[in-house]
Amino acid sequence: MAHPIHQANENSPFGELTREEFYKKHQVLHQERFMLNKQNMKLFTQSWQPAGSSPRIRGMVAMVHGYMDESSWLIQLTAVGLAKAGFYVCALDLQGHGYSDGSRGHIPKIEPVVEDCIQFFDSARAGHPKLPAFLFGESLGGAISILISLKQSKEWSGLILSAAMCGVSKKFKPVWPLEELLPMAAFVAPTWKIAITDDPVKKSYKEKWKRKLVMKSPNRPSNGKVTAATALEFLRVCGYIQKNCHRLELPLLIVHGGGDKICDPESARLVHESVASKDKTLKIFRDMWHQFIGEPNESVDLVFGEILSWIGDRVSKFETNCNDPEN
Repeated sequence: MAHPIHQANENSPFGELTREEFYKKHQVLHQERFMLNKQNMKLFTQSWQPAGSSPRIRGMVAMVHGYMDESSWLIQLTAVGLAKAGFYVCALDLQGHGYSDGSRGHIPKIEPVVEDCIQFFDSARAGHPKLPAFLFGESLGGAISILISLKQSKEWSGLILSAAMCGVSKKFKPVWPLEELLPMAAFVAPTWKIAITDDPVKKSYKEKWKRKLVMKSPNRPSNGKVTAATALEFLRVCGYIQKNCHRLELPLLIVHGGGDKICDPESARLVHESVASKDKTLKIFRDMWHQFIGEPNESVDLVFGEILSWIGDRVSKFETNCNDPEN
């Protein structure tokens, strides 16, 4: 199945169509609403599912976007592709991202963000209690998905990590001595924005027209700047994941670009080697960058095909077990 990025252009994820025309063309039902989290913040949530007279939903996929992203721009094209393949897909804008409340791009503590995701995904799973449910995280969303899985080891049928933030590349880390001074900076001026490197978009999306498209998102965070407290928290989260990922036991697929200059591909190998999961797959795509959707479209289809095939195989096993009279 071709990824919906084929219909996009440098001005819109929907190409020449309106958003409503785009969903209709792909036969996808889209819904959006706001929820209140435990901090009384208003968070934007979305869902996509196959439309038609008698759509068959095979499973649920809960998606978590990355730090420089939101649920309403490019990642939703992957959501639409999954919905076309027969899945109920849901996502939310993290605190400080997209249409959700919060200081823009400021995540001094990851725990409240993880709790937001659990709250929303629990409600989504409650509406589809008999479906196998998968977590799908990109970049920072991959790290958050790992943290969710560590808290809810029995709740999910599988975990898909795309360029997950399990370790920050040395090419993207703060330069010495800034990294050593981060704890002091985060304490004294937690919202101070650090220009760590060039705009991460330039290092994440290989195709220039896709970089232009990303930069036209109406909710895009400031170029390449992370608050001191956020940078320190991300480094802490990476260390926590590397020390605790051995506790993961659920089926796992990791896809990662071999040329990723944002999230270290070697950290993906470390996680794959460390997890206790008996069903685990690692796919390192040579020369691909941080965001697989930013590659040439034939490469996007290759990675997306791997993801669809992996989920489909596990859903088929789930369906076989459900239909087995001995189970």
